Amino acid sequence: MPQLRIALAQVDSTVGDFPGNAAIVRDHTRKAADAGAQLVAFPEMMLSGYPVEDLVFRESFVAASKNTLDRLAADLAADGLGEVAVVVGYLDADGPARLGADAVPDRGPRDALALLHGGRVVTTYFKHHLPNYGVFDEDRYFVPGDTLRIVRMAGVDVALTVCEDIWQPGGPFAVAGRAGVGLVVNINASPYERNKDDVRLPLVQRRAAEAGATVAYVNMIGGQDELVFDGDSMVVAADGTLLARSPQFDEHLLVIDLDLPEADPAAADSFDGGEMRVERLRLDGDLRAPSTESAAPGVAERVGDEAEVWRALVLGLRDYVRKNGFRSVVLGLSGGIDSSVVAAIACDAIGAENVVGVSLPSGHSSEHSRDDAAELAKRTGLDYRIEPIQPMVDAFLSNMSLSGVAVENLQARVRGIILMALSNQEGHLVLTTGNKSELAVGYSTLYGDSVGGFNPIKDVWKTLVWRLAEWRNADAARRGETPPIPENSITKPPSAELRPGQLDTDSLPDYAVLDAILVGYIDRDLGRDELIAAGHDPALVDRVLRMVDLAEYKRRQAAPGPKISIKAFGRDRRLPITNRFREGAV
Repeated sequence: MPQLRIALAQVDSTVGDFPGNAAIVRDHTRKAADAGAQLVAFPEMMLSGYPVEDLVFRESFVAASKNTLDRLAADLAADGLGEVAVVVGYLDADGPARLGADAVPDRGPRDALALLHGGRVVTTYFKHHLPNYGVFDEDRYFVPGDTLRIVRMAGVDVALTVCEDIWQPGGPFAVAGRAGVGLVVNINASPYERNKDDVRLPLVQRRAAEAGATVAYVNMIGGQDELVFDGDSMVVAADGTLLARSPQFDEHLLVIDLDLPEADPAAADSFDGGEMRVERLRLDGDLRAPSTESAAPGVAERVGDEAEVWRALVLGLRDYVRKNGFRSVVLGLSGGIDSSVVAAIACDAIGAENVVGVSLPSGHSSEHSRDDAAELAKRTGLDYRIEPIQPMVDAFLSNMSLSGVAVENLQARVRGIILMALSNQEGHLVLTTGNKSELAVGYSTLYGDSVGGFNPIKDVWKTLVWRLAEWRNADAARRGETPPIPENSITKPPSAELRPGQLDTDSLPDYAVLDAILVGYIDRDLGRDELIAAGHDPALVDRVLRMVDLAEYKRRQAAPGPKISIKAFGRDRRLPITNRFREGAV
């Protein structure tokens, strides 16, 4: 039985950084070769980064991707790595991307895969046409007429597939199974959602059974705007046995020896691919000799729900800061739970020395809030500053006649002005700290507490914010470190402190009750009748749904933040701002 040593390169690419992404491929191919690997696979759209959105319409962008691929093949050979088979994702096209009257049916950008060996591009596999959707279109998993590439190397038939192939029962994996392959390589850019790692393994196991072959699944890591990619690459045997698995959220090179069935020389004679064509190739030239020392990759331990979410938020913020050229962040530090959690995430992401926390007390700010903010700064070591807002608020009020909510919002907006001024003066990225529950019901002030360039907890329900704070403190204690978040910030009732004695519960239901309704309405798309049938109070359901519906205009103006749910605001859930439909009214 032939043995093939493969490597899965779980790495972080950047959209549009063709030279940088190609350099990552060269570097990790060298590492794979040093580990004795004969085949190394990189993620989907590795050379272009992912998702590229409207960049697909620029022919210059597609050309840069294709040119980078050709140079990469030559560069790998020049690096002395020509005997390593390299599978890499990139952007290609089978015609220009045109809109309107100039559109060419079934032509345009393609999510593509290439096999590099011996200094050249051996073959490419075009998957679906790639329009400017955010991640992937579930209706375009399988395009009839695509040609599956099966490459014979080291005596094994290896099928090459791209992300969406694995979601389609009866698709390319079934075709690969009928073709008698020994290994299916599947390259991915699969974004993180809570508990998605629990879905991936059963999915890969189903496709391995369908193909009757070992499946090598490689996924990227890193943050790209709102998306976070968590890796979780794996190798699964035909019988469903998990042979190896990479950790989540970490760069990792998984190297494993696979005993695979020898290719059947007669397989092509009896094969019928149906509506999907199959092209069989054989590598010209040899693969490098496998290392004599066996590879023992292991199975990375899974982490708990809160740990998984925390790592996603940290990675999303770190890459947003790094990839957009910032060196530091600034946020308003109120001593409350939301700003405390965001500050702790920021310290973990880019180091406390690069985080500025600003206390912005008004005449209504409690002593304990100021103390809690100072305590968090002491525990974490971030740059702590105090900028009282009351003199500025008073200056506004001496020139304008305002009262009630207008005065409350004025305080929030003065705070926003100060944070943006510090950003302009010192070059920090401003972090806003509103959670998903507040964004859902519009419990925020436009151009006030909503001001900022990025929001690490935008997709985090308030009840989960508390759980994250408790987890982070417990994790620090387990490691013998100082818990970053003061206990009082976790246990005290939440308040915006914009008027005397104010509490969030003056305007909102208890967050445990509120979040249960919001999860049903937003994440699960349940209507009024279904929510009431689930046991929620009808009057409260009507009140909450009205708040959600009326706040769409605020959400459209909210800063981006890491997506961790199936329905993140601004990416997955978009409703008309001008919209008179109300649940239960018709």
